[in-house]
Amino acid sequence: MQINKDTAAIVTGGASGLGQATARALAKAGAKVAIFDINAEAGEATAREIGGIFCNVNIMSEESCVAGFEKARAANGQERITVHCAMAAKGGKTLSWDKENAKYKRLPTADYAFGAEGVLVASYRIASLSAEGMAYLPELEDGERGSITLTASVAAQDGQVGQVVYGSCKAGVNGLVLPMARDLMDLGIRVNSIMPGIFATPLMLRASDKVLNSLAASVPFPKRLGKPEEYASLALQLATNSYFNGQCVRLDGGIRMAPR
Repeated sequence: MQINKDTAAIVTGGASGLGQATARALAKAGAKVAIFDINAEAGEATAREIGGIFCNVNIMSEESCVAGFEKARAANGQERITVHCAMAAKGGKTLSWDKENAKYKRLPTADYAFGAEGVLVASYRIASLSAEGMAYLPELEDGERGSITLTASVAAQDGQVGQVVYGSCKAGVNGLVLPMARDLMDLGIRVNSIMPGIFATPLMLRASDKVLNSLAASVPFPKRLGKPEEYASLALQLATNSYFNGQCVRLDGGIRMAPR
C-alpha cells in the first residue's frame, strides 16, 4: 500500500511513546492522522504538531471508540491504516505472600479481567471497528483495502514473574492476528502485530538510571533500549508492505526475557 495525501490513518495511544512516534512517522509519510488517546493535552499538542486530528477516546468503552471513529472519519475520511498502541492493565503475581496475615494472597480475578479488557478486548474492539469501515473502501492494488497493526509484547512469549495478566493478554493479542487476518482476507484487509522488547517510553524512563542501565545491558545487540522511532519504522513497513499479513513480529534487539 502506498501512502499519499488521501490516505487516512488512526493511531491509538498516539499522545506519547510508541503511538506518538508512529503518528509522526505516518504524518511524515503523507497520511492524514487521527490520534486516539485519553490524554487530551498531549494528544491535542501532538495533533497540532503533525497536522492531524485528536479524538478523546477511552479504549475501554465501546461508545467512546465508536464516537472516535466517527469523528476521525468525518475529518479525514475512512482510514486505510490503523495502528493500535493503547492499553490498560494491572500487574501482580498469581499468588503473593502476605506477611501481615501470614498467608498467600491471590491476584483478584477482577484485576485479571481489567487487564483482559484493556489489552485483549480493546485490541479486538479497535481492530474490528476499523475493519468494519475498511470493508467498504475501494480496492487498491491486489484488492487491498486496509492494514491493521496491533501491539503485543515480547512478554507474550517470555512473560516474567508478575506478568501473568500482561503476558497472557498480550499472547491473546498475537492469537487474534492469524484468525482475524483469515476472517478479513477476502476483503483485502491485513492484520499483523508487533512485539516490542524494552523500549524507551515515558513510562519506562521513570525508572532509575541504575535500572535503565541494567536493562540496556541485558539486550544482546544493540545494548540499549529500543527507540519509539524504531517501533514506528516497523509499523510503517507493516502498513506499506502488502505481503506482510498474519504475522507477529518481535522487535527486541535479540533479547529473551528471564523469569525475573
